[in-house]
Amino acid sequence: MFFWDESDIFLLLCHLTFLTEKVTQMMEWASKRSVIRMNGDKFRRFVKAPPRNYSVVIMFTALQPQRQCGVCRQADEEFQVLANSWRYSSAFTNKVFFALVDFDEGSDVFQMLNMNSAPTFLHFPSKGKPRRSDTYELQVRGFGAEQLARWVADRTDVQIRVIRPPNYAGPLLLGFLLAVIGGLAYLRRHNLEFLFNKNVWAFSALCFVLIMTSGQMWNHIRGPPYAHKNPSTGQVSYIHGSSQAQFVAETHIVLLFNAAVTTGIVLLCEAATSDIDIGKRKIMCVVGIGLVMLFFSCLLSIFRAKYHGYPYRYRHTFTFV
Repeated sequence: MFFWDESDIFLLLCHLTFLTEKVTQMMEWASKRSVIRMNGDKFRRFVKAPPRNYSVVIMFTALQPQRQCGVCRQADEEFQVLANSWRYSSAFTNKVFFALVDFDEGSDVFQMLNMNSAPTFLHFPSKGKPRRSDTYELQVRGFGAEQLARWVADRTDVQIRVIRPPNYAGPLLLGFLLAVIGGLAYLRRHNLEFLFNKNVWAFSALCFVLIMTSGQMWNHIRGPPYAHKNPSTGQVSYIHGSSQAQFVAETHIVLLFNAAVTTGIVLLCEAATSDIDIGKRKIMCVVGIGLVMLFFSCLLSIFRAKYHGYPYRYRHTFTFV
């Protein structure tokens, strides 16, 4: 039969008292700010040091202007949306807290964790040390609040329904476009032949196809960063090195390259079918071939950078053309 002596009871009471103080302090901070800002001392006391019966999801970032980390600011906005959704939900408890460590306020924490890039999201479980799966795969999943919420649910079993503040930019832009279209139709109400112009509809269809095939919907769903800046070298990457992810800048580049190839093909078709002067048709033909060859080769280069082992190079463009 096991008996507690006075020293064991005293240690247990101290343990519970210290844990209660930590939880109370974390709840107080969370009531004032959904994302708790931490420096080295707070991190060591409330995250690293036992006892702790709560999980902490921390964003390690560099928000100071001199760091020039645009991705950090974008990720911070999404992290704030996630933390606010949890803080002001009816299911809010002390099971999980959201915190932030800025490099300029806690560089010792970065050194302690051997961390050399930002932003980075880490989950510190209530028991044990963080595992590999407790590091969020930012380059694969993106930093959208919805993607972060799914990851938090996997690590903590806490379901967070992301609630975003109302954004009136989309409805206002749609209303403005409808007003412009309605105004133009009213001004030309006696001559609506432009509505039956095949070139107008063809151009509109091409723009829609180019936008959709460049990956804009993937960006909207996954919320990737615009580009990636290597914190050690300062080099900015606009093309993601994996076929499983992409940057926003990458989709813009692909859109422009596809548009250039499309323009070249249109010029070739016009040069072959139009009745204009033969000299102008030759110029259109040369320009069209040049656009197709150059920008299709650039697309091949992007594919080779993302799909390692892609067999085609610049010289194969001649075969395709």
